[in-house]
Amino acid sequence: MEALLDRVRASMRGLVPATEYDKVYNDECVLSFDSPFSPGGLYVSLRTYLGFGAQHVQAASMRSGETLYVHLQKRRTLRPKSDAPDAAPTKMALGVEGGFSVDGPQYDESTEAALVLMPSGERVPLPCQELPEFVSTCCQAIVTHVGAMQQRKESAVAWEAETLPSKYAEELVQLPPHKKISPDPAAWVCEESGMRENLWLNLSDGHIGSGRRQWDGSGGTNGALNHYEETKKHFPPHGFPLVVKLGTITPHGADVYSYADDENSEASRAPPVGIDVMRMEKTAQSVTEMNIAANESLELDKITEAGKDLAPLTSRGYLGLNNLGNSCYVNSVLQLLFTLPEYQTLHPAAPAIFATAPSDPTGDLPSQLAKLGGALLGDRYNPGGDGAPPPPPVPEGGEEGPAPEAAVAPRMLISLVGKGHSEFSSSRQQDAAEYLRPLFGGFGRTKTPPGARLGKGVPALGELSSFSLEERVKAPGQVAYKRVPGSALSLQIPLELASNAAEVAAHEAKEDKRQKLDPAAAPPPDDPVVPLACLSRYLAVETLENFRGHAGAAKTTRFATFPRVLVVQLSRYYTDADWTAKKMAVAVPVPETLSLEAFRGGGLQPGESPLPDEPNEPAPAPAPAASPQPDEAIVAQLVSMGFSENGARRAALAVSNSSPEAATEWVFAHMEDADFNDPLPPPGSSGQAGGGGGGGGPEASPEAIEMLSAMGFTERQARGALAATGGAVERAADWLFSRTDDLESAVAAALGEGGGGGGGGGAAAAEDDGPGEYDLVGFISHMGSNTSCGHYVCHLKKDGRWVLHNDRKVAVSEAPPLELGYIYCFRRRDA
Repeated sequence: MEALLDRVRASMRGLVPATEYDKVYNDECVLSFDSPFSPGGLYVSLRTYLGFGAQHVQAASMRSGETLYVHLQKRRTLRPKSDAPDAAPTKMALGVEGGFSVDGPQYDESTEAALVLMPSGERVPLPCQELPEFVSTCCQAIVTHVGAMQQRKESAVAWEAETLPSKYAEELVQLPPHKKISPDPAAWVCEESGMRENLWLNLSDGHIGSGRRQWDGSGGTNGALNHYEETKKHFPPHGFPLVVKLGTITPHGADVYSYADDENSEASRAPPVGIDVMRMEKTAQSVTEMNIAANESLELDKITEAGKDLAPLTSRGYLGLNNLGNSCYVNSVLQLLFTLPEYQTLHPAAPAIFATAPSDPTGDLPSQLAKLGGALLGDRYNPGGDGAPPPPPVPEGGEEGPAPEAAVAPRMLISLVGKGHSEFSSSRQQDAAEYLRPLFGGFGRTKTPPGARLGKGVPALGELSSFSLEERVKAPGQVAYKRVPGSALSLQIPLELASNAAEVAAHEAKEDKRQKLDPAAAPPPDDPVVPLACLSRYLAVETLENFRGHAGAAKTTRFATFPRVLVVQLSRYYTDADWTAKKMAVAVPVPETLSLEAFRGGGLQPGESPLPDEPNEPAPAPAPAASPQPDEAIVAQLVSMGFSENGARRAALAVSNSSPEAATEWVFAHMEDADFNDPLPPPGSSGQAGGGGGGGGPEASPEAIEMLSAMGFTERQARGALAATGGAVERAADWLFSRTDDLESAVAAALGEGGGGGGGGGAAAAEDDGPGEYDLVGFISHMGSNTSCGHYVCHLKKDGRWVLHNDRKVAVSEAPPLELGYIYCFRRRDA
């Protein structure tokens, strides 16, 4: 014993007792989902406060040199159940009075602790009077500290929906009404672009403009935002920042957004101008009532296959994910990702990833992905597995507890992905489609991308869903081609194409008469059935009223490349005649296979005359002389996603204002930079990142190298990218970001270093493409009136059968509702 104590004393130098301000991972392993309740317990470092399961502690000790760990072993015993009934919720909230209760089963817990000396594994049971008092203090601080994951849980279980007040609503400036806003949604149109969807009404002057352009090029044309910027010139300094989305207006208010630089968020409700909202009367439940009803009883029986005795699955590859409080959208997305073979490679590669992880793997995305992959694809956390907590014994006279859980809670991964994002880091429900896009992009844009630690031949995870669309505009005698990057297809659902339109109309007419006599007797109407012809509508010919001075130009959209993974989002939400947002009651039968090769674009064809570039396109040339300014539309979109304005401005400049998508990817790669949230330096004061003499040829200008260096790349990498893309900064940025998995070899090839430089550069620049033949691998369904409430589940094709993942519940699906999905994931057949 004395020899052991001598080794403890020799290792105690530099120890500091954990304080309440420290994160102590005493409740979950940072590389697995082992906990103190697992059969092997949890080992917590006295120096770093990181926790490791029994299968990882030896390797962690060898890698870090840490020798002193506190071993925690906990056990649970069920308490007798109380007979008091739970009060019904009266508000949309978690963990607060009147909201949903978040209390789980009540347990009595016992804890055994010991000081362990690694790598020998020698133990000193705690408490021990013979230990140095300082070491005992450090050990006690570890044992009693609130765990890092428990801290996140406590922040998640006290949430209530809130609406932020706007100071501009208190003294709203309203110009004298000069027009009446029609109550007919068909009459609403963007005053700049002519768009008829996603429209926003300015509360001060009645201007109607379209919403922001989305990452994939879809959405609006920034009409409302551009109008706000214009009003700042005429009504300085703030202009008219408050807008309301048409379709959300009721007599009690409307959802209002503030474009103001010092707010840029959802604002309190205010009365819009030019609309007789008092004609609107409440004819249905309030949003809160509907949300509560949706959370208490999710009524879409088809999606959950209610009433069917679905066979549960608890074997390898069928692990569920616990709901952490409105995290069903995260669970559905993660389950969908890990059904893809590319993400499944993270499981066997986990040892290599962990061996190259930084000292704190909680901030390392590849490590956290591999951690989740090991749980989902292995059997360690299934009932009876080496890491699964045993079922608590039943006390004498008590009731038998629930069946052993076959689920884990990916708190560390959720926390990491949401870091720096005000919405994804909260416990509020989010749109699964919005969460999926940054995941696909962010996973491949980290400073330590997974592919770089997986080895050769593994595709970049961040590029799986990336593709290019070819936009062809045919004007009289000439054509113009443009390639547009994309990561998902967002398809509108044209109800006029319903295959049963006549039957639905007849049924509605009949039931309308019946309801006037006896509303309770009328059964619900049949839903329209719209075939996936909405994809053909997306790719159909569109007539442009004016294109570069040409009237009646015809625009067609085709695929320039087909991605490995094709994500299709069905836009099921629309604006009703009473200005309220509703979900379409429509079935869209989606086939399990897609053949899209017929929609491949061919570029400029023989005999076609290309339309010359617009005269104003060379205008950006003088930009280096005048300091470049960030695109305010890109900045506003990033700020609306929860990032700081300073960070958004840096991102816009870093990608040369190329697109919101590129800026978003830059943010995910650089949000942890020390100066990310700092204001931009004054023009001309920033350090020169590359003032060399243009070693990469005349195209490698110092200004271009400086822009690329500002994104975090070296001067050599910037020169290589510019050499590979002919000096185009925007293309060079895309080139660099798309090759982070093996960037050095790509740069060497582009610079002609080593044999076959030219060929290597060409190969590196090739996009992942293949035949447009796809198989459906899974889809996510949403139940609720809008994407910020309700519930998400996913259906996945595994081992030749459909499987329903409903948070921690996993079962064989007997009738997958292919026609009711929200997000569909197809995989290219040759991939």
